[in-house]
Amino acid sequence: MMYPFYYDPTYILVLPAFIFALYAQARVQSAFTRGMNIRSHAGVTGAQAASRLLADRGVDVSVEQIGRPMGDHFDPRTGVVRLSPQVYGGTSIAALAVAAHETGHAMQHSEGYAPLSVREAILPVASFGSTMALPLFILGMILGSTQISRFLMTLGIWLFAGAVAFQIVTLPVEYNASRRALAMLADGGYITDVEAPQVKNVLNAAALTYVAAAAVALTQLLRLLVLRGSRRD
Repeated sequence: MMYPFYYDPTYILVLPAFIFALYAQARVQSAFTRGMNIRSHAGVTGAQAASRLLADRGVDVSVEQIGRPMGDHFDPRTGVVRLSPQVYGGTSIAALAVAAHETGHAMQHSEGYAPLSVREAILPVASFGSTMALPLFILGMILGSTQISRFLMTLGIWLFAGAVAFQIVTLPVEYNASRRALAMLADGGYITDVEAPQVKNVLNAAALTYVAAAAVALTQLLRLLVLRGSRRD
C-alpha cells in the first residue's frame, strides 16, 4: 500500500532518532551554559589558549573572532580557527573547552589525521547528496511505478548514502578532537584536576550532537530503503 510521502508509517523509524537529537541539543545547550558560568583558574581567554596551544606545537594557524554565537570552527582552507565572541574573549571552562576542541581539529589537519582527510575528501559528494537526494527521491515517488521513477529513487538513496557516510566519518574526527582538547588543557596547566571533569562534560555533550545527527541520517536512509522496497518493480 502506498502513502503520500509527507505522511506514512515509516516515519516511526526516524522518530526515536529525532527525539534523541532533541535531547542531545538540549544537553549541549545546558552543558555550555553551565560551563560559561564557571571561570577557569588559569584566567586565560579562549583565544589566548588556542593561540598558545597552536604555537607550542608549531602549528601555523591563526585565531580569529566571528560574530555568530556557537559558530566556532576550524577552516582548513584558510588555516584559521574561528571562535565566537563568548569563546574568543571568555575565560570560562566552556570557552577553554571549545577553543581547545577547534585547536584539536587544526592539529588533525596539520598531522594528516586519516578520518579528517576522508571527511574532507567526501565533503563535496556529501554536500551534493544532502541537497539533491530527497528531491530526486520524492520526484521518483511522484512519477509512480515506472523505470525512470525507480531510477530516481535509487539514485536518491545512493546520494543520501554519501551524506550518511559523511556523518559517520565525522564521529571519530570529533571524538579525537575532544580527546586532544582535554589532554592539551590538562598537560598545559590550563585546567585543574577538579576542572577536568567539567571540561569533559562540555566536550561530551557537544560530541553527542554528532552521534544524534548520524543516528537521524541512518534511520532516514533506512526509511528511504523501506519506501523504495514498497514499490513494485
